[in-house]
Amino acid sequence: MVTMEELREMDCSVLKRLMNRDENGGGAGGSGSHGALGLPSGGKCLLLDCRPFLAHSAGYIRGSVNVRCNTIVRRRAKGSVSLEQILPAEEEVRARLRSGLYSAVIVYDERSPRAESLREDSTVSLVVQALRRNAERTDICLLKGGYERFSSEYPEFCSKTKALAAIPPPVPPSATEPLDLGCSSCGTPLHDQGGPVEILPFLYLGSAYHAARRDMLDTLGITALLNVSSDCPNHFEGHYQYKCIPVEDNHKADISSWFMEAIEYIDAVKDCRGRVLVHCQAGISRSATICLAYLMMKKRVRLEEAFEFVKQRRSIISPNFSFMGQLLQFESQPFESLHLMNILAHP
Repeated sequence: MVTMEELREMDCSVLKRLMNRDENGGGAGGSGSHGALGLPSGGKCLLLDCRPFLAHSAGYIRGSVNVRCNTIVRRRAKGSVSLEQILPAEEEVRARLRSGLYSAVIVYDERSPRAESLREDSTVSLVVQALRRNAERTDICLLKGGYERFSSEYPEFCSKTKALAAIPPPVPPSATEPLDLGCSSCGTPLHDQGGPVEILPFLYLGSAYHAARRDMLDTLGITALLNVSSDCPNHFEGHYQYKCIPVEDNHKADISSWFMEAIEYIDAVKDCRGRVLVHCQAGISRSATICLAYLMMKKRVRLEEAFEFVKQRRSIISPNFSFMGQLLQFESQPFESLHLMNILAHP
């Protein structure tokens, strides 16, 4: 059990002062010096958000890093998580922690008021244990009242999900400017939304109709498209980067063999500071499956959590039964071995 004596607590007002100090470039001091807050003054603090991915995506304390400590991570860790498991994509953060370059690490969950109220198997407890093994020289504190209290007292220091920028409504093509969508099923379904939806700042999900609307793509800053179909055309090959995954939307299709290739493509676009639209025909099954696989691997979340996250943004998603089964299998595999499997599947 993480007790009061083992884990220091920090009031929300103290965190606010620390954030002001870091943002204003203050806190300079010699090695080992301590400021009025009782914490080392010679480096920036690290904020670790120990809440689930969905909660962090909806709102978080500015500058915080969301740890990955869901059921998959816990099962594979067998009760003792590592920095690589809880911060899989934060190599620089891990290096700074091991080098003692943070003046303090502040962990927070949704609303825990005291350290003594934390359960031994809570995410905060597991994260604190990992920090103690790998960042012995760093002070670790629990934010009293968690995100709920801090966001209510200091909302200006928090970021919340913003509504997407308005997409121009579809304009019926005139007789002199026909819009050739190339396949009969690529027109706007009656149940479709007005435009592609943002899954992550660099990842969008939509339909073939959206992929045929250059005004929509340019409004969102799309630079690349991932076409998850075998019959929808790439309309603007001279203007955007394209990649095709030729799978059908039926129970016989093996979409999982393309997961790693799709994930690597999305990451390549992200690394170039671009934005990618993943689409199929209706933006309901195939393209949604690819986005779910990306979230599961890169954000280390379970299928259930990823599905709810995407569905909140595009309510009509519905991967077919076979695709859901393939996603469940993907969830159960160690991600470290998937790259090799992808090489074997696509030599």
